[in-house]
Amino acid sequence: MKIISDIEEMIELARQWRAAGESVGLVPTMGYLHAGHLSLIRQARADTGHVVVSIFVNPTQFGPNEDFLRYPRDLDEDKALCEQAGVDVVFTPRAAEMYPENYDIYVEAADLSRRLCGRSRPGHFRGVCTVVLKLWHIVQPHHAYFGQKDAQQFLILERMARDLNIAGLVLHQMPIIREADGLALSSRNVYLSAEERRQAPVLRRALLAAERLYAAGERQAAALLDAMRQELAQADLAMVDYLEIVDTVYLKPVAEIKGQALVALAVYFGRTRLIDNILLGEK
Repeated sequence: MKIISDIEEMIELARQWRAAGESVGLVPTMGYLHAGHLSLIRQARADTGHVVVSIFVNPTQFGPNEDFLRYPRDLDEDKALCEQAGVDVVFTPRAAEMYPENYDIYVEAADLSRRLCGRSRPGHFRGVCTVVLKLWHIVQPHHAYFGQKDAQQFLILERMARDLNIAGLVLHQMPIIREADGLALSSRNVYLSAEERRQAPVLRRALLAAERLYAAGERQAAALLDAMRQELAQADLAMVDYLEIVDTVYLKPVAEIKGQALVALAVYFGRTRLIDNILLGEK
């Protein structure tokens, strides 16, 4: 396994792979890897000839009062996990090279980024789109892998690939990996206190309450949301940021589920903001 920090070195290696007709898979991460990341790596390993895992805590996707400085980091452990998983290259670019002095060009989703997480995290998806597009240009992957926990992010990146004519790249959204009690794996889970961690699986229980009602024939979003609110009310530390049922194209709230809908929520436990979602219905 190679560790590459230099952008030009990564570009040159990717060019060599492509010139030899070899496929490349990219798993973009901010590090502090967990089983969710490893599931993406395993799929990339099964699909492609070369797997690149990028580890970069991207400063442009953090707001001024967010957790950039305290975001958990453990590069040595990340490298060990990547080596065990058969990764070919861990790409760890330097912030000063990704965003050199007088850096001025950003990519932004005009409408999709204003919904759901974008309302509480202005500028977040501008940072995500910019860094992911840069990674796509540097690593030149044929396949890129993302987790469903960040469903809004995936929909925005799909739109970016389409609208900016990124040819020859397939995006894969992989299932959410959960703890035994249902809590979606996240690097930020380490922030939770013991009591917050005990209550945090209420997010999953709220989503399952909506799923059960849907399976029983309920299609009115208001009824599903009411069931979720009742479940969330059982956790006194849970402070709801948003709770919505939206379509999977424009991310606009729906009154009735007719096709496929995204049921998404963001909840604070103290300073820690957790997100989760499920998909209901068929496309």
